Amino acid sequence: MLKLFRHFKVNKILLGSLFVIILLKTVGTLYIPTLTADIINNGVIKGNIHYVLRTGGIMIGTAVFTGILAIISTYFSSNLSSTLSRDIRSKIFSHAQELSINDFKHFSTSSLITRCTSDVNQIENTLTMLFEMIIPVPFITLVGMFLAFSKDKYMALIISIAGTIFIIFIMLISKKVINLSNKIQVGLDKINSRVRQYISGIRIIRAFNREKHEKELIDNAFTNYADINVKLNKTFAIVMPAIMAIMNVCAVAVLWFGTIRISRGTMQVGDIMAVIEYAIIILVYLVMAVIVLINIPRASTCSRRILEVLQYKPEIVDEKVTEAISNNIKTLEFRNVTFSYKDAEKPVLKNVSFVCESGKTTAIIGATGSGKSTIGKLIPRLHEIQDGKILINGVNTKYFSQKNLRDMISFSPQKAFLFSGTIVDNIRHGKKDATINEIKSAAKMAQADKFISELNLGYESFVSQGGSNFSGGQRQRLCIARALIKDSDIYIFDDSFSALDYKTDAKLREAIKPRLKDSIVITIAQRISTIIEADQIVVLEEGKIAGIGTHTELLKSCPIYLKIAESQLSEEELVC
Repeated sequence: MLKLFRHFKVNKILLGSLFVIILLKTVGTLYIPTLTADIINNGVIKGNIHYVLRTGGIMIGTAVFTGILAIISTYFSSNLSSTLSRDIRSKIFSHAQELSINDFKHFSTSSLITRCTSDVNQIENTLTMLFEMIIPVPFITLVGMFLAFSKDKYMALIISIAGTIFIIFIMLISKKVINLSNKIQVGLDKINSRVRQYISGIRIIRAFNREKHEKELIDNAFTNYADINVKLNKTFAIVMPAIMAIMNVCAVAVLWFGTIRISRGTMQVGDIMAVIEYAIIILVYLVMAVIVLINIPRASTCSRRILEVLQYKPEIVDEKVTEAISNNIKTLEFRNVTFSYKDAEKPVLKNVSFVCESGKTTAIIGATGSGKSTIGKLIPRLHEIQDGKILINGVNTKYFSQKNLRDMISFSPQKAFLFSGTIVDNIRHGKKDATINEIKSAAKMAQADKFISELNLGYESFVSQGGSNFSGGQRQRLCIARALIKDSDIYIFDDSFSALDYKTDAKLREAIKPRLKDSIVITIAQRISTIIEADQIVVLEEGKIAGIGTHTELLKSCPIYLKIAESQLSEEELVC
């Protein structure tokens, strides 16, 4: 846990104040048994009622003062631990934003969620208990033992023996608790993964009648997690009775031997009462320490899991010296680019070279798996290429900061994804300060204004996560509007028109021409009708370029393109 805390700043004034308050609180706690002994020895036994009342008043005042300090210390410790948990979550999220798509394969989505929620909660709770229950223990134990020793050394020895047994007991169970704590967090990851997959894929599961199969998988994950928790609770079930037994035996021993000491006249009645209170205070704090120490192994496991995320070095990082982005982008060039996904047997793209110019549309077409979408993801550096260069105005994109590079790109992904919120919020995701008129203009260009206007709330209509309350074509048009609202130098449409009918597709392409006339436009598609008017078409086959040219040129020079065209176009269209 200490390694994790080094990554964060702590309010030292608040922490110092907490230590002082805890110190004063423990002094008040230990002072009360001394007052009890004085009341019995000097007041009750001697019949001095005035002394009893005066000392009792001091005792009540001390108790009230100690209670107030306890409330303040709880507030301070909660403040420190909750602030730290906030900072941890913020840092995990910020670091996750720097990870590439390949990096996310190292941490599953469900595991990242667990680390950012359950793991941080565990650390926060343990830290609060650490402040409240562990920090006072050394002072309580040492001062309490000193005071008990000042009353009677034999009574102090009994307390020492009980404390030693406590420590040995903790050491024996700690190893088992650590092992189970690791398994609990991994089990929680599996549960989150299963539940997330079930909810996300509910339509497919129902379509294939796989509810029973998926339920069995989830039940297995729940059962395994429950079994681990049962084992841990069995350990706790042994721990707590054992602790109470030690406490009770200690109290009985103090009473037994204390009675003998009193009968011999070597100890006063008030002193044995004070020793019993010292023993109870020391043992209660040791019990609380045991509870915290049992939780520390689990919190340590959570800390290691969080550190694993924070210390993971992203695949894509900005260069120390970055180039300034030109205001007038003329060319985007792929020069001998080779790329393969992590753990893939062979490259997806092999020695790919082509040039895109401003004011012109470059289309990319090819069979499934030929690397079309990969090209679209490489331009904004969502992946890092292994060989070759991607150049903007002759400058390698790796010499631009990732933020600046992506600021000049509008990207409409192959999978149309919408965020939960409203239609306005989703379109404004492309331009945070967009006015409602700009939003409507982008929606009109994307052929989305008509169906939006037919909704009861229009542009303020609710969008569920992923846009599941809209059809595929509607989602695509909203994603296109989100891309169009951003004034960019480069527009990438990754198969963004696939769910549109031919009429809507044609109207949309015609409507966006004025918007894109001075930009570099890259359209990735499987439908030739979508790219037939492109200034140049790049044909891919198994990651290699099979041909570059216009539609008419490729029909004559590229057999692969001709084959695709013959499968989609009529003879009349092929002749034209």
